[in-house]
Amino acid sequence: MKELLFEKRDFTPDDVNTIKALHLNNYPIVYILYNENKKPSAYIGQTVQATRRLRNHLEDKKRNNLKHSILIGHEKFNQSATYNIESNLINYFIADNNYQLQNVSQTRTRVTHNYYEKSFYNEELFQVIWEKLREEKIVSDTVENLRNKDIYKLSPYKELSPQQLDIKNEILNFCKEHISKEGNHVIAIEGDAGTGKSVLLSSLFNTIQDLGKDASSDLSGTDNYLLVNHSEMLKTYKTIANSLPNLKKKSLMKPTPFINQKAKAQETADIVLIDEAHLLLTKEDSYNSFRYQNQLDEIIKRSKISIVIFDPKQVLKIKSYWNDRLLEEITNQYNAKTLQLTDQMRMNANPEIIKWIDNFVAKEILSLPKAEDSSFELKLFEDAETFKAAIENKNKEVGLSRVVSTFDYLHKKDGKTYIVDEKGINLPWNSTESNATWAENPNSIKEVGSIYTVQGFDLNYVGVVLGPSVGYDEEKDKLTIDPSKYQDKGAFASRSDLSFQENQEIKEEIILNSINVLMKRGIHGLYIFATDPKLKKKLLELKRGNDNERSSKLN
Repeated sequence: MKELLFEKRDFTPDDVNTIKALHLNNYPIVYILYNENKKPSAYIGQTVQATRRLRNHLEDKKRNNLKHSILIGHEKFNQSATYNIESNLINYFIADNNYQLQNVSQTRTRVTHNYYEKSFYNEELFQVIWEKLREEKIVSDTVENLRNKDIYKLSPYKELSPQQLDIKNEILNFCKEHISKEGNHVIAIEGDAGTGKSVLLSSLFNTIQDLGKDASSDLSGTDNYLLVNHSEMLKTYKTIANSLPNLKKKSLMKPTPFINQKAKAQETADIVLIDEAHLLLTKEDSYNSFRYQNQLDEIIKRSKISIVIFDPKQVLKIKSYWNDRLLEEITNQYNAKTLQLTDQMRMNANPEIIKWIDNFVAKEILSLPKAEDSSFELKLFEDAETFKAAIENKNKEVGLSRVVSTFDYLHKKDGKTYIVDEKGINLPWNSTESNATWAENPNSIKEVGSIYTVQGFDLNYVGVVLGPSVGYDEEKDKLTIDPSKYQDKGAFASRSDLSFQENQEIKEEIILNSINVLMKRGIHGLYIFATDPKLKKKLLELKRGNDNERSSKLN
């Protein structure tokens, strides 16, 4: 691409003063400042006045250790394009995980928007720039591989949707307003699976930590934490912390260690963000060293401000059972407000497909969506081998495609191998020993993921096995749920504070919640394989009806 200018030079006053090339000085450019020490660091920026901006960096003590620069220009660059490419570079550098970036949250006011020829800059030109950086040994992995990594998808520098940005700014204002006030203050963000809750939280926490290091901010010097009751998700956040200056691994914790640490020290944190709060315990659990009655209540007591990400449709255990009433009972004790995330951010599916899934989870089996949707595939399978082969083919094409299942097959953490659906799927349950998250392990294409492995994460294509607990009543034309066939017995440990009837109803709700979570993992496609004969028959009837209608239209 002849129009691309890519100049690699030392970062010294003499080199900065000799920037003369057309389209590098007094034109919009992107630049990278970096060093190659044992702990490499870098700064990524964009400017319309390269010489002046780089001189300012030379005078900045924070940039003293950066010895080299790369200037990237193009005759078609405009400032929207350079902002876009700068954000992309930051996100991919974080995913490549070789540099600690000196960037702080200048994206706190940026929002996803379109501009003229965005696809050219965002995809075609960026690919050329990234490959040039690979040739120069500045970065290592490919765009395609990095795009599938969880640390890329949860990067704090991802551009937010207008709704996400509005909520982020409202929360930041809430924090600034309440940080010096007496009492405990709570703000809850509710949203269904795939509405961008964790992306918002990642961006928010990074900005709060940056403001904590900013002497001019109302949040300067604050002691803040991000709590995650999900081992796989905690791995991702800690990996992101390797790349950013103000994210420290000690500020990333599970809820129980945080509660016990603050209780022992008799300390109160300033701002605590809680991801996947629907996984918090709502009863004592001595096995996990939690000796109180409700984790959320104990966290709020030990925090000036609590920011709670919550989705009651993702509750998966009776000991973590939440609904809107229980949440209100806690938050009503404090200065609390609730915000709603409603836009589907993960699935590239039309509203009819989302409606079909939502009704399925409500035990209503609708006709398959008739609208053609080239960006998302909803497919039903009769044969296990064909189902597995379809997911394997998608994994070869685009990567990050996996089989997952309802917890209807024995699975223990004793190092032994346990098989999912021996007479059909015949694959082992997931292993989670790797430092990487399960889906990013290439060997996991030969395994089946559980709800606990994939909750909160994206897949490109998800193949969902509906096990024996999920059936169909032909007379009532409804989905049936049989908790006696569900093998996650730990999820069903009954609670003495709930009636027998309540415990039974919650068991069914938990299975339906797990189906909802599993079915909403895929960005580009959902493939379904039902093991119950009656349910399989019903789904295949829907598939044949849809196929026949499509065929008649073509003829």
